[in-house]
Amino acid sequence: MPGRLSVIGLGPGSTALLAPMALSCLAQAGAVVGYDRYMEMVDPDLLQGKTLFSSPMKKEMERTAKAVEFALAGLDTVVVSSGDSGIYGMAGLVLEFLEREGLLDTVDLEIVPGIPALCAAAALLGAPLMHDFASISLSDLLTPLPTIMKRIRCAVEGDFVIVLYNPKSRKRDSYLGQALAMAAEHRGPDTPVGFVRNAYRPDQDVRVATLGSCDPEWADMLTTVVIGNSASRLAGNKILTPRGYFEKYG
Repeated sequence: MPGRLSVIGLGPGSTALLAPMALSCLAQAGAVVGYDRYMEMVDPDLLQGKTLFSSPMKKEMERTAKAVEFALAGLDTVVVSSGDSGIYGMAGLVLEFLEREGLLDTVDLEIVPGIPALCAAAALLGAPLMHDFASISLSDLLTPLPTIMKRIRCAVEGDFVIVLYNPKSRKRDSYLGQALAMAAEHRGPDTPVGFVRNAYRPDQDVRVATLGSCDPEWADMLTTVVIGNSASRLAGNKILTPRGYFEKYG
C-alpha cells in the first residue's frame, strides 16, 4: 500500500513555532523531502533513521516527484516548506502533481497548516493586520511582473494593508521601490511600514518606519514587508491598524 504523503510548514524559523501536527508528521515519517536550506532547519533528531532527499532552489518539481516516489514505495513521506506550506509553499505543487499523474485516489495526501511568515512578521510589528490585507509576492520567477504590479496597484487603491513576500534579490533590486512608490501615491508619508528579516531566528531584524522615511535597501529575500493602510498608525514602536472598536463602541 502507498504511504501517506504529508506537506507541512516548519513555521517562521524557531522550533518553538513548529505546529504540533507538523511535528507529529515528522516524528512518524519514513521519508522527508525538502529544499536543502529548509532541511537544515529541522531538528536532526527528527531525521534520524529516515530516508532523506534534499535539493537546491528551483528544483521543486524534482523534490515533488521524489516525494511521490517514496510514498508509492510505501513510505509515509513528509514534504517540508517554511512558514505554511499552503502559502507560497509546496502544497499546491504536490496536489497539482498528483492531479496530473492521476494519483489523487492512490496517494493519501495530507496538507498540514503551519504558521506563515506574515503572521510572524505581524506579531513582531504589533497589530498591522487587524483589518483586510493583501499578500503579494514580488518574485517574478513564476508570475509576470506586469501582473504583480497590477495586483499591488489594485491593493493600494482598495486601501488594503499590503504584505510583500520575496521583496528583493540580486536580480530584482527595484521592484520593492516601485511598490513603495505606488503606495505613496495614494497614502500619506506618515503611513507606517514594517520590515521583518528572519523572524524568530537568531539574526532577526525588525524595523518600523514610514513611507516617507523607509529605505528599500533594508530588505532582501529573507524579509517580509508590511505597508499599512490609510488607518494604520504608529503606536510607540509598533504598527497598529485599528479594527474600529473604539469608533463603534467607545
